[in-house]
Amino acid sequence: MPNHLNSEAAWNYHEATKHSYTSVRTNPHFLDFGNQPLPFKIYPTLEPSRMPTEVRQTGVAALSAITGGVPAQPPLQSNTAPDFEAVAQLLYLSAGITRQRKYAGGEIYFRAAACTGALYEVKLYLCCGDLANLQAGVYHFAPAEFGLRRLRAGDYRSVLVEATGGEPAIAQAPLIIVCTCTYWRNAWKYQARTYRHFGWDNGTLLANLLAVATALGLPARVVCGFVDATVNGLLDIDAQREVAFSLVALGHNSALSADTAPRVLPEISTLGLETVPLSRDETDYPLMREMHAASSLDSAEEVATWRERIPPGSAEMTKFPPPAGPVANLQPLSDAEMARDPIEQVILRRGSSRQFARTPISLAQLSTILDRATRGISADFLDPMGSQLNHLYLIVHAVEGLESGAYVFHRDRGVIECLKHGNFRDQAGYLGLEQQLPADAAVDIFFLADMQPIFDRFGNRGYRAVQLEAGILGGKLYLAAYAQRLGATGLTFYDDNVTRFFSPHAEGKSAIFLVAVGNSVKRQP
Repeated sequence: MPNHLNSEAAWNYHEATKHSYTSVRTNPHFLDFGNQPLPFKIYPTLEPSRMPTEVRQTGVAALSAITGGVPAQPPLQSNTAPDFEAVAQLLYLSAGITRQRKYAGGEIYFRAAACTGALYEVKLYLCCGDLANLQAGVYHFAPAEFGLRRLRAGDYRSVLVEATGGEPAIAQAPLIIVCTCTYWRNAWKYQARTYRHFGWDNGTLLANLLAVATALGLPARVVCGFVDATVNGLLDIDAQREVAFSLVALGHNSALSADTAPRVLPEISTLGLETVPLSRDETDYPLMREMHAASSLDSAEEVATWRERIPPGSAEMTKFPPPAGPVANLQPLSDAEMARDPIEQVILRRGSSRQFARTPISLAQLSTILDRATRGISADFLDPMGSQLNHLYLIVHAVEGLESGAYVFHRDRGVIECLKHGNFRDQAGYLGLEQQLPADAAVDIFFLADMQPIFDRFGNRGYRAVQLEAGILGGKLYLAAYAQRLGATGLTFYDDNVTRFFSPHAEGKSAIFLVAVGNSVKRQP
């Protein structure tokens, strides 16, 4: 059995990085601010070319933009490609700096998407053919200067077509964005658990990117299956420190396909470009690199086999048994009733709530958040469209029309099933690593997944997929909340305690992510 299909490494990593009451208290880790990583990747010998800074107003409501996507083959046109201004819009609203805050020790540059610890370990690279006002090449996005550094001149998309085993969306994309993650930038604070954060933080960024692409009329597809070494080599990154984690195909050109890609691929020479060290010293956490290596794909044939694997017994891994307890019907707002704030406006005002008021939200608000955020993600590991790896469990504290208690979301039925009634604010605070935020929120949304069938289908790489999906869904929850003038924040948790709290329904599942939603004490502008 190929190494990536043996899920032992994923199970070992998951178990070793669980939080518990004991593990948190026996960990001697402290934050060495004198050794904090630089917030940006800097190529001192490459000058970035600046991009236009004006935010294009799409007028598309955020609650519409997050619900789905643009068909890969629009009925009235065969080609959809972003121009330079659209590229700038995509980058700014997914990974750009939207605000700065000074403090005694320096300055924090907050980005468009939520990220654990505001450490922003996810970096973006572009691989494109000739676009309007942007020449074909491989580029690094420089958020500090809001510009592009060209690493390679010429069209290298065929390398990514080969690396993805001929994935059609990649083959027909005018623009491909490669998301990479840097170990040390996040591990400085979160240590070996950082590999989970790769999925969360890449996912929240992708939630923004996919929504903006939809608003701009661009087809977009997330691709998780690729030959890791090939993509890393194209970007000329040090895979001991930084690794490609996901790709996004943007736009569509029907004249392109895997069959028309060049049979002789361009030579990928080593660039050897100098970069500024992130810190004085870097602490190595080998468990993360071992996890990544065990989930890596080594050839286009492995990628094709990985993508074609069928889950045992079912094409859908997220079906629930029918509700056994009382249910509440969700009451999402219609298109005519929902908030019309455009996606770019919502992204720019989004933050992560630092304090919730213990005031209720409406059932319509919660229903709209759940409905709009879970209508499907276009991704190569979620086929057919609408498949979902994560299950959503809720602790409801203050939702008008709902009794306080623990619930599970039945997406296909549009209902939430009550597992137990009660005031669980104290328990929610404890589950969320003894923080006040989940205790004060109106509702806490926990992501849990039945990992074994995911590993049976995707092997170790399924661990990347389930964390990435959780991050995308979490990012959509953020946007749906802020579109309705609510607040949200992503949180970590005591793994096994979460599963026990929602059991017996959640027995055997693993806690993946947590988003708290409610009315922020700090009012939105």
